Amino acid sequence: MKTALIFPGQGSQYIGMGKDFYSKYEASRLIMDNLDEALGRKISKDIFSGDESEIVKTQNAQPAIMATSISIFNALITEKLLPVNSFQCVAGHSLGEYSALVANKSLKFSDSVKLLKVRSKAMQDSMPIGSGGMIAVLGSSNENITNAISKADQFGKIFIANDNAEGQIVLSGEIDAIDFILSNSKDLGIRKAVKLSVSAPFHCELIHKASEIMKLEILNYKFELFSVPLYSNVTSEICNENDIADLLIKQITSKVRWREIIENMISNKVKNFIEIGPSNVLTGLVKRISKEVNSISISKLEDLDKLDKMVS
Repeated sequence: MKTALIFPGQGSQYIGMGKDFYSKYEASRLIMDNLDEALGRKISKDIFSGDESEIVKTQNAQPAIMATSISIFNALITEKLLPVNSFQCVAGHSLGEYSALVANKSLKFSDSVKLLKVRSKAMQDSMPIGSGGMIAVLGSSNENITNAISKADQFGKIFIANDNAEGQIVLSGEIDAIDFILSNSKDLGIRKAVKLSVSAPFHCELIHKASEIMKLEILNYKFELFSVPLYSNVTSEICNENDIADLLIKQITSKVRWREIIENMISNKVKNFIEIGPSNVLTGLVKRISKEVNSISISKLEDLDKLDKMVS
């Protein structure tokens, strides 16, 4: 029976995330201190007690979520709450792929912070704030989504950004097209449409300038041999340290194939999924994708009881 570690992406952030682990475990404190040092500012203060409007900004949310995930992961490993040989593969949703790389011993934590600093700024600067956005489309058929995109296209460019699970698709696009779908969701056969707390239209060609910047930046970093297989957002398949730099560049403008990643893991005999990081979004998606597997989230100290049952 195989176990996968999965790491959340942008949108899972909230004020106070990881604070209880920081208060209890030295391993968590070291990560957050290193985060502040790498960014040259006390972002940990914003994470624990700052303003919600600041932490949702791309340049803050991306390093904050990654660091929170790794602060929890390192506490689990250091305190032997999660044995190092207890998981057989990893994956991360969008920026969560950077968390997966750190947990997989392929990328240094400080290098991940530096890369995300460049990535988040490039993604934010690729379009003016307010000119683009993302919406989660719930309870709609693929046919209705295709039809909605076709009708919205007259108001602006719009794309499928995330294939998260059956009946849960995320769209990215120009704000007028996004607003059209939000305002006309029922007529378009969409049960529910929810605007996401992001400040740019990720995973589509509208932010291609960001991928060009990352293409140059990522040349400065080396990816070490993976400890366990990692499933790519771009391909949904297992990749390796020789492929990952190119895949991280493509990831910025490519659709996140999360449903396919989970389905491929299950096909490869993964039975247990442990989400590590703020919130429990990915845990919910795994449960939507398959009722035959076990999925838990570790975001707070009180979640550790669930971990005991899964790895015992």
